[in-house]
This record gives sequence, structure tokens and C-alpha cells, in this order.
Amino acid sequence: MSAMEWTTVEAGDRAKLSVRLFKPAPGEAAAEGEDIAVVLVHPYTILGGVQGLLRGMAEGVARRGYHAITFDMRGAGRSTGRASLTGSTEVGDVVAVCRWVAENLNPRGVLLVGSSAGAPIAGSAVDKVDQVVGYVSIGYPFGLMASVLFGRHHNAILKSEKPKLFIMGTKDGFTSVKQLENKLKNATGRVDTHLIEGAGHFQMEGPAFDAQMVDLIVNFIKSLPK
Repeated sequence: MSAMEWTTVEAGDRAKLSVRLFKPAPGEAAAEGEDIAVVLVHPYTILGGVQGLLRGMAEGVARRGYHAITFDMRGAGRSTGRASLTGSTEVGDVVAVCRWVAENLNPRGVLLVGSSAGAPIAGSAVDKVDQVVGYVSIGYPFGLMASVLFGRHHNAILKSEKPKLFIMGTKDGFTSVKQLENKLKNATGRVDTHLIEGAGHFQMEGPAFDAQMVDLIVNFIKSLPK
């Protein structure tokens, strides 16, 4: 069984973020050179996104030998501060948590995983923290309506040289497969996609897909340059 600890991380403007750390069980830690900590970023706070939605994935990642970290962005769950409509202030929350992980756990690198609106927010943080070595998006909302809110985040991840994996259901109501492909055409660096046949956007946030997401995350970690 993985152990869980609570802590608080202060973001740049004094927002106090509630953080959960999921530790691998003794004897289950990842092999040397694969010591990657996984920071998971939850869906849109304004639609009820909180770190609890990521618990199943975080526990699964810890069972596979990696530290997993979830947190409530400002204005969500137990964190103080106020959520922003476009996720712009929340980028600082992701950066603060990644830096805390780098300093306190001292992993070889940090993998950022964003779910739904957490994906654009995490994508904007990728190049702001040197220790981040890769990025995984689950249901990045690239579609037209979502782009009104999150379009400002697109360039940061598309222009990043760091390896990235985009996971999406083929029935995602926010982004069509074509929209995803068009967006990724001009992306820099290594870009992988994994389409899940018949899955809708909110389905992929549910527990039924946790095991599949954990497999994809762990396989991506194993594929990163040592």
C-alpha cells in the first residue's frame, strides 16, 4: 500500500495550497534512473475540479513505484485564494508545487500531468520549471469554445521542446480528433498521442479509466531519456 501525507505549499501571492503526497510502499520504489515524481493537475475549479478527482490515478502511480502529488489549485478544496476564469493565476500554483517537489523530494525529474482544464494550465508551467522533464495531457480542451478561455495557454506547450503525450477520447465533446491533430501538426519536440476509442471527455476523468491512465503515464516515464 502506498502511504499518503498532507502538506501545504505557499504560492507566490500567499495563496496556501493543500497538497497530498502519495509515496511508493517500501521496496516498491522505481528503478534508479527512473526516479520521476508525477505532479497531477486537476480539472477546472469553476466546474468543481478538485484534487480528489485524481486520487485513483495518484494511488496507481505510487503503487508502480513513483511519488505522485496532487493539490487543490487556488480557490478549490482546502486551498485559499480565488480561482481565475482562464487559469492564468493557477499556472503559478503549478510552478510552486513543482518547485516544492524538486526541493523536498529531489527526484531526477518531474512529470506534469494535466486533466481537462488542468492540461492547459500545466502546459503553461512546463518550461517555467527546469526539473520538469515531460508532460502528459488527458483531454486537453483545444476546441473552439474552450479556446475562448484557454487559448492563451496553447503556445506554451506546443512550443516546448520537452516530450509530451496527449491522451484523448475520440468522443471528446470539447475537442475533435481533427482539432487535436491540427493543433499538434506544428508542435515542437517529441509529440505522442493516444486516442481512446468511444470515450467522452468527462468519462475519462472518472475512475473507470484510472488504470489505463496509470499504464500510459508509467510507460511514458519509461520512454523518457535517462
